Amino acid sequence: MKIVLFCENKYAIDILYPLYQEAEDEGVNDILWYVHEKRIPDFPLKDKVKWTNSMQKVYDFFPEAVYVPGNIVPYYLSGVKIQIFHGYAAEKKDHWVIRRYFDTYFTQGPYFTRKFKQLSLKYGDFEVLETGWTRQDWISCHRSDFENEKVELLEKYGKKQIVLYAPTFSPKLTSLPLIKDALINLAKEKDILLMMKFHPLTSQQWIDEYRQLAEEHDNIIYVDDFSVTKYMLMADVMISDTSSTIYEFLLLNKPVVTLGAISKDIYWKNIQDPEELSDAFEQVQHDEEYKSLRSWVIQNYDPYTDGMVAHRMLEGARDYIRRHGVPKKRKLNLWRKYASIKTFGKVRR
Repeated sequence: MKIVLFCENKYAIDILYPLYQEAEDEGVNDILWYVHEKRIPDFPLKDKVKWTNSMQKVYDFFPEAVYVPGNIVPYYLSGVKIQIFHGYAAEKKDHWVIRRYFDTYFTQGPYFTRKFKQLSLKYGDFEVLETGWTRQDWISCHRSDFENEKVELLEKYGKKQIVLYAPTFSPKLTSLPLIKDALINLAKEKDILLMMKFHPLTSQQWIDEYRQLAEEHDNIIYVDDFSVTKYMLMADVMISDTSSTIYEFLLLNKPVVTLGAISKDIYWKNIQDPEELSDAFEQVQHDEEYKSLRSWVIQNYDPYTDGMVAHRMLEGARDYIRRHGVPKKRKLNLWRKYASIKTFGKVRR
């Protein structure tokens, strides 16, 4: 099977990497990474994998399966086009928007499967398969890898816990303009090491301001890394806002505090006033209600911790091809075709 791993944004890389590893382990030799040149100017795997930023080369590769952790993929590419999602943030409206680019949706868990199957019945032109989410495979293999590093950091700074601040980048949803003083107070009041890891699309203004904050305080660290997963594994508590990383952290059965989350259903401690952060930090760790809510999220959002998510995704594509053959292209209306060409350009056919 010829596979394209489709990276429009930088966050897609570590979502797709477990799929790449599994495909290699299963003997899949034809794997091509597509990397969007403007949005990912420095591809961290450039010396390790076969990749291109030319859509023409992707088209000429004639893929049989295209895995996409994003919202759009060129309709003119061959292959079954598979949406594998870029997170668990169901409260974001675009999570449920059907743009007609995909032949099948590989869902994370029962909560998502139920809703996308309803949408599949409504639209009638895509399938739904529950597989789990690929980053859980990486976590299942590396969950304990950073324990020594965590112990060393806590000993170095003389602290008892690591707290991760991981906000979203969206100007309408981010807590970055509001929470700075509260984070400083939390770091002063509690016996913690505060690690800050920002979304790759965060405005440079905020990156510069919070880097400066870290330089001014001994127990605050700014982390410059494209992947947040390592730091979620190391952290004891997360602080965020309206970010899909909330759910990833809850799936580790760890407590979360958010500021101004817009989620309809809240499974963690949400505050509206930054001054409540210190009290919320204590409450979310000790209240049994929040432990019960985390358990519900684990069962419904993504219960697949068996390390077999990527295998199910590969087998799901094979099964689709066995039943339908390899799609030559995706049929779309003129507007969707235009949006696809505007984003990724034309190709010679």
